[in-house]
Amino acid sequence: MDISTIVGVLAGLVIVFTVQILEGGSPASILLVPSMLLVFGGGFAAAMAGGVLKDATGFVGTLKKAFTAKVTPPTQLLDNVVKLAERARREGLLALEDAVKTVEHPFLKRGLQLAIDGTDPDELHDILHAEVGAKKKADNAAKKFFENMGGYAPTIGIIGTVMGLVHVLENLDKPETLGHSISAAFVATLWGVLSANLIWLPMAARLSRLSAVEAEEMELVIDGVLAIQAGSNPRLVAQKLRSLLPPDEMKKAEAAASSKKAA
Repeated sequence: MDISTIVGVLAGLVIVFTVQILEGGSPASILLVPSMLLVFGGGFAAAMAGGVLKDATGFVGTLKKAFTAKVTPPTQLLDNVVKLAERARREGLLALEDAVKTVEHPFLKRGLQLAIDGTDPDELHDILHAEVGAKKKADNAAKKFFENMGGYAPTIGIIGTVMGLVHVLENLDKPETLGHSISAAFVATLWGVLSANLIWLPMAARLSRLSAVEAEEMELVIDGVLAIQAGSNPRLVAQKLRSLLPPDEMKKAEAAASSKKAA
């Protein structure tokens, strides 16, 4: 599991509360349930109003993905594809029928099954690329929901502050409560800005990054499956797939290939 989002969000919140303590305040003074309910609940409701029901019902699953998604090293996927290419070259494409059952990567598994079933290469290319496009659209919709929450949260926080100040003005005859009431009123704005910039917008960026990584993996799989179907030399398959990796990952893959040759 890639823990960057968990660490980042928790670190941001810890810094905020640490600064609050260092300035002589109490964490409890900003942990006000009404303000937090308005900002988080109102932000979710506003984002829901701006989308479709499917976006809102998928919120928990998307939230879980943002925090717990596993990023598979592309070199590992490359090695698996090359091994399949070696077997197909040695025993024929139909020999992969049993190997497909043990493939864990769902997209690679579907692509191989289509190739084994004799799908035309052009049709196979179109089918797999259509799936990549559909996934990008779905990921973008999920990301947009969090971006909307990040956009609405500060404004809803201001609404909470205005509501709090209205309450303050209603109680001007009680000067002993004014200080506490005014400070409580501004907590809503604090949570609006804080939640937008430490939670929702970073998570939207995280989802965008995960989508890009997964799309790159799928593109690598497509080229690998088409090469396997064409009966390409496994070494050429490996070289072609390495060229699709980011520079740092390409160096790792080349280093791993060199070590295997030396062994």
